[in-house]
Amino acid sequence: MSALKERLMSWVTGHAADRPVGRSAARTVVLEDAGHLKSLLESDVVDAETLVFAPGRPEGLTGPTVVAYEGSLAEPGMEFSHDPGFYLQIQAYGVSEYMSVVGATAIRVADATDFELYLRDADRARNEGVFPEFLTAPVVQLADLPGLGALPGPDGPWLRLYVDESGRMSTSPGGAPLGKVGDGFDRIVAEWSRVNDASASPCAVCLGATVPEEYRVRELAERPWLGRYLAVLHGIRDLRARGLNVTGVSGFGSRLVNALGEVPDPADAVDPGLPLLLWAGDEVYAHSPLRARSFRLNRDTAETVEALLVCGSPERASEYAGAADVATVLGQFEQAGVPLLVNSLVVEGK
Repeated sequence: MSALKERLMSWVTGHAADRPVGRSAARTVVLEDAGHLKSLLESDVVDAETLVFAPGRPEGLTGPTVVAYEGSLAEPGMEFSHDPGFYLQIQAYGVSEYMSVVGATAIRVADATDFELYLRDADRARNEGVFPEFLTAPVVQLADLPGLGALPGPDGPWLRLYVDESGRMSTSPGGAPLGKVGDGFDRIVAEWSRVNDASASPCAVCLGATVPEEYRVRELAERPWLGRYLAVLHGIRDLRARGLNVTGVSGFGSRLVNALGEVPDPADAVDPGLPLLLWAGDEVYAHSPLRARSFRLNRDTAETVEALLVCGSPERASEYAGAADVATVLGQFEQAGVPLLVNSLVVEGK
């Protein structure tokens, strides 16, 4: 992926592979109206490393890189495009199941009804192992992941900002207002922190003008596994991009080892950082959300991995797999930087 597309995708999703440590300005800013460009560039919201997307063809500018675009990144039903010919469809969640995916697509939760449908689909996936076809296409990205229960990450004004036609600023088109164009970066960050500190769930900003916060917090609290669900979607997209048809996901309607499906309070029920097991026919793959990569496992190893993930300790896992196998697999995954136990994630600060 090109650097420009990576910036664009991190702006859409609110997720980035690398945390923008030490940033005192926004990494990426999208303007809905180029009339605000001059004021933006004169503020400390941008610096020499900021990438600014502005409509039209602004010229004669210095400082941050300004990328001209056509269309919109905010309005569902619109298309975003820029030279040299990259196109991104913008769709609302509620209509996406009825639309054909023909190219790169960003799906937005555009209102409370979209959020309700998102929760419905997540519940079905959790209980039945049935995932929305449109969300698992390799060219699709679900927007504003931090507001939907994703693993806490680098989202915030230092990662992304959006300036609407009136000059209002937020981290996303459907976000709670953080200020207006021309405001200082410290003021924007302070308001972002204030809004989030007042909420029981991250992130209270990116969907703040779209979904009532009390409703969002309540529904996310009832589904602490949503971060894991979003990680599964990423894993399925990864395998579908390789031409593989995922037929099952451990913990989502089924288990490789049937007996593990009867374990009460499975250790892998909630933590979005723990590896996932997905299978495509007879082939089983482990997907690491923290490393954003997938790799194939033989069946015996996969069953041992599942025992460790479900049981949460080598001792309990040994009731379902040989103790020697448990120790070997646990060590192999630790050495590869893919811990299988929650405590390992805590120790590593993940």
